[in-house]
Amino acid sequence: MRRILATIIASLLAVVAVAQEQDFSKVEIRATHVAGNVYLLEGAGGNIAALVGGDGIVLVDDEFAPLAPKIAAALKALGITDKPVRYVINTHYHFDHTGGNAPFAGDGSTVIAHDNVRSRMAAGGAAGNGGSIHMTNKPADPAALPVITFDHDVTVHLDGEDVRALHVPAGHTDGDAIIFFPKANVVHMGDDFVRYGFPFIDVDAGGSVDGLIKACELVIATLPADVKVIPGHGQLSTLADVREYVQMLKDTSAVVAKALKQGKTLEQMKSAKLLDPWSRYSGDFINTNAFIETLYNSLSHRPHAPFVRHN
Repeated sequence: MRRILATIIASLLAVVAVAQEQDFSKVEIRATHVAGNVYLLEGAGGNIAALVGGDGIVLVDDEFAPLAPKIAAALKALGITDKPVRYVINTHYHFDHTGGNAPFAGDGSTVIAHDNVRSRMAAGGAAGNGGSIHMTNKPADPAALPVITFDHDVTVHLDGEDVRALHVPAGHTDGDAIIFFPKANVVHMGDDFVRYGFPFIDVDAGGSVDGLIKACELVIATLPADVKVIPGHGQLSTLADVREYVQMLKDTSAVVAKALKQGKTLEQMKSAKLLDPWSRYSGDFINTNAFIETLYNSLSHRPHAPFVRHN
């Protein structure tokens, strides 16, 4: 028991250290052309999509505040435009996707997100899978809050592209948006689709595995087969990658749902190693036991933390 507690404490301290003490001076921003005027920027935190043209720049997510100057420098180094970042669209509220909001807003960018993103950023509160993965978010700096919010969808028309943000309910969180670049044939899926293995589903913030599956199936059903897919984390992908990911979500959910129906407890599911057939998806962040917890809490409709809307 002492060893188990020591391991848990060490893991929590590691998470805090990464979030609060990361040396961002060593982070490099890598820019990759995706299609049309859309680029993928990778540094630390969530992937960034950038629409870059003569009318200005649209960013989808912005990683961490200390990286904002490096992101701006990487965009300038493309040599395509001298215009600023006019809009930032957040795919959800997590700090590794919204940390740059305040510095970009301070330089004149307009931050756009779903209603629940602003609400959760303003209020702070719990995030986690309802089990061993747990974090507490402090209320965000008011300067970081989105100033334009939407309930269902919103479109930004810039550089000949119609950048559409579409809300997908109760997926990774309750404020998710998938961002479409139809002319370039690119989609940024935020953390509804990731490449690091089992996904983190923020059950405490209204996320669910059913919503995650529906979000991915929407993309599969409505976009061309050759669409370029930018995941929330990980390498540039295809619809085939999304299909494989969805199948994993369906298969693992079915196993846990069956065990729930049989009256199995969470500990019994872990002891039975229900997700061992999918162990290749187990990672340092979300391992098999953490994902069993996620599915158990999501499928048993564990209530998420309430929050108060801030207008």
